[in-house]
Amino acid sequence: MTNASEENFTLDEELAQTAGWDLDELPATDSRGVDVADDETTGEMDLAARHALRRVAGLSTELEDISEVEYRQLRLERVVLVGVWTEGSVEDAENSMAELALLAETAGSQVLDALYQRRDKPDPATYIGRGKVEGVAEIVRATGADTVICDGELAPSQLRNLEDKIKVKVVDRTALILDIFAQHAKSKEGMAQVELAQLTYLKQRLRGWGGNLSRQAGGRVAGGAGIGGRGPGETKIETDRRRINTRIAKLRRELAHMKTTRDTKRGSRRRNEIPSVAIAGYTNAGKSSLLNRLTDAGVLVEDALFATLDPTTRRTTAEDGRVYTMSDTVGFVRHLPHQLVEAFRSTLEEVADADLIVHVVDGAHPDPEGQLAAVREVLAEIGADRLPELVVVNKIDAADPLAVQRVLAREPHAVAVSARTGEGIPAALAAIESELPRPEIEVTALLPYDRGDLLSRVHDRGDVLAVEHTADGTRVTARVGEALAGELSPYTAAGSTGTDG
Repeated sequence: MTNASEENFTLDEELAQTAGWDLDELPATDSRGVDVADDETTGEMDLAARHALRRVAGLSTELEDISEVEYRQLRLERVVLVGVWTEGSVEDAENSMAELALLAETAGSQVLDALYQRRDKPDPATYIGRGKVEGVAEIVRATGADTVICDGELAPSQLRNLEDKIKVKVVDRTALILDIFAQHAKSKEGMAQVELAQLTYLKQRLRGWGGNLSRQAGGRVAGGAGIGGRGPGETKIETDRRRINTRIAKLRRELAHMKTTRDTKRGSRRRNEIPSVAIAGYTNAGKSSLLNRLTDAGVLVEDALFATLDPTTRRTTAEDGRVYTMSDTVGFVRHLPHQLVEAFRSTLEEVADADLIVHVVDGAHPDPEGQLAAVREVLAEIGADRLPELVVVNKIDAADPLAVQRVLAREPHAVAVSARTGEGIPAALAAIESELPRPEIEVTALLPYDRGDLLSRVHDRGDVLAVEHTADGTRVTARVGEALAGELSPYTAAGSTGTDG
């Protein structure tokens, strides 16, 4: 009798053979050729679930019955990338287009061609120059592309004009990032945040072919709308916009409730005076790998953009015995859509309320300085730019040593590590622990032996300076927070307390 795991393996094997894949060639390595199965920093279970193919047998009514995941893997969207270069060097423009290509591939696309135009500012009507639109249309026809992705946020009129002239779907950078978020969100809060951002973006871009959205709805001529429309003067596009507004209001209420739960947990940590460390940085810089390496968190790690959307918090212990928390957060990117920043504000507050920000930068990236600037721009937007910051240059095993040294020279408070190999991790841990806030009140207390709970809390939350076991109890000298100092006051010897000035 076969067990469930054997049946699932057989099903996946059949699907792979149907698709013409060799099981031995299924992705066992990431884009750098690293063996994923042997990498201690990956969450193998979540990663396997994300790449698994699933099909409900027996429900097909057509010859072709494929799931959404199979569609993304077997029938990739064929796209052409278009950008406008307004400032910076040619290298900056090419790096931006390379990042757009990675975003498109993460969303499930095959990039056929990429081109950009040098302009002082994007064309207000068609984003690229009107003469260049015909050139893009010719490339689309020649390559057989079905989508054009623009490296910028387009106005509704620009989207409409480009689609009318190129005759294929046009997507801007914001919609592309929102699509990736929608694919990767798995928690209830994450999915609600993504839907809120998508609806906010969509509300201003409603359109229909011909005049079907401009027709007035009301009574029997409303095509079934009837009751529920505000009256005979309301058009279909107005009805749709009103329904979107209603859904947005509901999502905001749900997120406010989830925020209350998150605030309660955060407040509990504050009452217990547990320091918090937030790992922030550019997308795919290795934040989750670093968290796994530092705390054995076992969270999902994938060589893809925006693999992590749901924050993960793990409790860990410093060398001196103090307990603190470390949180993995959603990655940032250049020109992060404003709708996402607003929708994910409750999640990003994990960063804003931290005692220390560990800013992870990809040392192997062509422009690590640009990553640092983009992340700090978002940190300033959420009010986290004044917090203590430790820059961690990751992926030094694959980076140019000169580029790593350049970043270390520019950033006075920085360390270099490789989350994959473990190189530099002890130095990073020591730097993090040295930056943790230390309690301000120094106390000397004689704790009876039956108050071991208090002694344990002193070790967990305070900075123990001396311990002496006597006949009457344990004499401990430590720096503690205000709340714990109050609990210790009945056991404090006269004249032994003082505030560190």
